[in-house]
Amino acid sequence: MLKRKFYDVLANWKASTPRKCLLVKGARQIGKTFIIDHFGKTNYTSYLYLNFLINPEYREFFDGNLEADDIFKRISARLPSFRVVPGETFIFLDEIQVCPKARSAFKPLAIDGRAHVVGSGSLLGITFLDDGARLNQERRETSIPVGYEQQVVMHSLDFEEFLWAVGYTDDSLSVYRESFDSLTTLPNSTNEHMLRLFREYIVIGGMPDVVATYVKSKNFGAVFEVQRDILASNLDDISRYALTTEKPKVRACYVSIPSQLARENRKFKYSSVEKNGSSRKFGSSIDWLRESALALQCHNLESVDIPLRAYKKNDMFKLYVADTGILAAMSGFEIVSPIIENTLKGPAKGGIYENAIMGALVRRGYEPYYYQKKPGQGEIDFVVARGSSIVPIEVKAGSCCSESFNRLVESPEIEVGYKFINGNVGRFGKKVTLPHYMVMFV
Repeated sequence: MLKRKFYDVLANWKASTPRKCLLVKGARQIGKTFIIDHFGKTNYTSYLYLNFLINPEYREFFDGNLEADDIFKRISARLPSFRVVPGETFIFLDEIQVCPKARSAFKPLAIDGRAHVVGSGSLLGITFLDDGARLNQERRETSIPVGYEQQVVMHSLDFEEFLWAVGYTDDSLSVYRESFDSLTTLPNSTNEHMLRLFREYIVIGGMPDVVATYVKSKNFGAVFEVQRDILASNLDDISRYALTTEKPKVRACYVSIPSQLARENRKFKYSSVEKNGSSRKFGSSIDWLRESALALQCHNLESVDIPLRAYKKNDMFKLYVADTGILAAMSGFEIVSPIIENTLKGPAKGGIYENAIMGALVRRGYEPYYYQKKPGQGEIDFVVARGSSIVPIEVKAGSCCSESFNRLVESPEIEVGYKFINGNVGRFGKKVTLPHYMVMFV
């Protein structure tokens, strides 16, 4: 079984007081169901799993009065083995987007407190689906349980989880953590070994089925076949769940991401999707990709000041694939060896590394932006907030640097700037250079 950090998220939620119902969001096939199911079976005496997509009849449990006792009665009438053991009952409501009333029930269930309730689903942020009049009506009538719902986002495996999967332990990674904490250079052979593993992660990614295939086979061809199936499933989800009028536009935007990232200027251009394309035509398609967690959106900033969100330019952004391995699969199997052997050249290389660092920052809980004052001027690849401080981040496939990054780091209000490179640890004033893989510690 793959070790996941999300298990600790669930454990912390279980120990919290007062405990809200937990809503787990995230893309399909990232392991949400597996880890929540495992947690429920491992930590509770009474466990109930309801999947509204596989068993749509379970939606009837949430018809009528939503008081906890009434819900429990309706469940026991259909599932006689169900028992409510106060404090030892775990109810997992999977594919909850198919049963909006179940989410409305979070409030009475949280107030009752006898059962610990987790809801999970994909496409939870999508409100424009062609999924039938009843479900659309339910969505309109559903109340969000404000104050009784804790939302968390789960992602595919990050690099540290990937290392656990291939045999590393926390102890074996301690030398890298100590190097990051003390900003001391690593032995070249040690550093080069981990840089290569990070390049392998770039092409494998963190989708659980893909990682499990790699661990079992150590075969990149087998990995690519699983990635290709996941990519086909993503495109199928677009065809299945997007509005009929949106399907071709969402698909076109999604498949354009590799070519958008292969340019020197990686700002997303609607004209690269379709000649004379515009935000009016494709804006809702970008929203769909972001809310479905198939893509990550990174906006430009008007100004590098706290709070960053206040200076976001809604009409200027980059778009990244949520999982770096799926981006590699979209780019074609022929890039696998050049990435791993570090022989890939051209602008596409920089875009692939940017995508990997963006995904890592998001998995670390950051909300990255980028900064370019004017088109054609120097660009800061990423800007994040850490507490009340601003941290500029530069990503280089090699080891060079940019003048725009150097100037920003020297600003009085900046305490530190990170430059991720194909090199070793170093510090020059407020500028810290780190090998790419050390993004897992930032």
